[in-house]
Amino acid sequence: MNRKALESTATFFLCTTIILFLCIEFILNLTPPISRDALIHHLAVPKLWLKHGGFYEIPWAEYSYYPVVINLFYLVCLFLKNDIAPKFIHLGFGLGTGWLIYIYLKKKFGRNWGLLGMVIFITTPIVVWLSTSAYIDLGMTFFTTGSVLAFIKWRDSEYSKFKWFLMSSLFMGIAIGSKYNALIALFIVNMFLVLSYARDTRKQIKALQYGMLFFILTAFVASPWYLKNYFQTGNPFYPLFDSLFKSLHHHPVQDVVYRQAIEKTGKVGFFKIRQVMYGESFWETLLIPIRMFFQGKDNSYQYFQGSLNPILILFLPFVLLNKRYGKDKFLFVSFSIIFIIMAFFLTAKQVRYILPVLPFLAIIAVMGIKDLLNQLEKITLSSSLSFRERIKSIGNVFVLTSVSVLLIFNFIYLKNRMQIVKPFPYVFGKETRKVYLKRHLLHYDAVEYINNNLPEDAKIFTVFLGRRGYYLERSYKNESSFGISTLRHMVNSSTDEEKFMRYIRSMNVTHILMRTDLIDNYLKDNFSQKEIIRFSNLKKICWKKVYEKNLYTVWDIQNCP
Repeated sequence: MNRKALESTATFFLCTTIILFLCIEFILNLTPPISRDALIHHLAVPKLWLKHGGFYEIPWAEYSYYPVVINLFYLVCLFLKNDIAPKFIHLGFGLGTGWLIYIYLKKKFGRNWGLLGMVIFITTPIVVWLSTSAYIDLGMTFFTTGSVLAFIKWRDSEYSKFKWFLMSSLFMGIAIGSKYNALIALFIVNMFLVLSYARDTRKQIKALQYGMLFFILTAFVASPWYLKNYFQTGNPFYPLFDSLFKSLHHHPVQDVVYRQAIEKTGKVGFFKIRQVMYGESFWETLLIPIRMFFQGKDNSYQYFQGSLNPILILFLPFVLLNKRYGKDKFLFVSFSIIFIIMAFFLTAKQVRYILPVLPFLAIIAVMGIKDLLNQLEKITLSSSLSFRERIKSIGNVFVLTSVSVLLIFNFIYLKNRMQIVKPFPYVFGKETRKVYLKRHLLHYDAVEYINNNLPEDAKIFTVFLGRRGYYLERSYKNESSFGISTLRHMVNSSTDEEKFMRYIRSMNVTHILMRTDLIDNYLKDNFSQKEIIRFSNLKKICWKKVYEKNLYTVWDIQNCP
């Protein structure tokens, strides 16, 4: 088969892979939302805004203070009575990021290399999962990727095409207006912008001026959401750094810094936490950034709440074989390493929190594969021509087979995802929306009871519901500890009947929705038998059980005198 035929065959398979994944994701997205954070935050908060006729402060939901640019798209969807469309919007951002990768690689190496980069990114398990969920991570990733690539355009124009500078700052502003994690990307891009300009032009002062301008433009784009938080809470990054900002309002800076240092030294570090919870050694915890690419699992906090593919890093060393596009390689690798390290120490150990590096790792993977294949083409042996050709062929087959085998894991993940969601009964009308939700959400029966039987003015407090309030049609509230703090106060106040009743009244709710098995386990693990019995006796006096099914119970707590 000649070279042109091979290229056409590769194009066919790559395009077929993209179309197949998009078609299956399209089918998955035709189902009602069931993903955790969508029900807690990304759909739940816009729904509350619509219910109250606009933006309003929700003090019990700290996530309502997060930047909301992507959520505004979902707000429009919910206004139009469509909660399926947000998943398609999120899929669109994932596809858009893949398109940016394709455009970059196509210009450098050709169409098939661009398609390979796009395939590596959009078929990565965590990207597949997010493309079928109403989250915001792919939106933030699209804008951070656009910002970095626009900066490269500005740099490659020898800093003459200012429109790319503006585009880079605009994209970064939208990114940090979508999620706090993008602040890490802002720091890295701003740093590289200053360093690159200073190195290439030898004009350090102007480099600092451009860095300041980039920061100001980015901050201006994102400012509405940070100003909102400042006026509501006194902290533009709320709930991040909240104790710091509260202290700054009342104490000198030196005292605040000292107090923060003391508080941090008294906290249990995450190395110790991982050791206690999962039996991990220091080195196992330290290697989490590498383990994420090999051990990730969905719905497992121990294994980083998501899956990646080793192809994203296995070919990284081979970019050293070729100095071509060295500036871009250095930027992509440095951005990825710095971002992962900062995310490791500043955020939860979850795969999706390093998502902004995946487009650049996909590009680096393609560069590594191409550089390796190019190196095989340059093999010069003293042996015969036929032997050299045989060695090259074996090397090419080995590389391409390795890439294919690694990508097969993404196909297996997609197949498993389909088996978990099982969308066809709902999509083909053989299953109603309620039946589908009951199949996936253990708490939906209790929610349906609340929506159908409790009065319009009922106010619900959720305990161990995972804060998933989207499907509740009555007013509700929860807390960041999932109800543990409130439950602890209930037990502690049960030493006196009047004190207990006063605390229940202070909650300002009419009903409590709780998961009974988790509450029983929490009580047994944290309180004595005497305390549990005392609490249970007062509960019988004050509360009335109105519903119980699938481990969920609804209590009417209005009987407290």
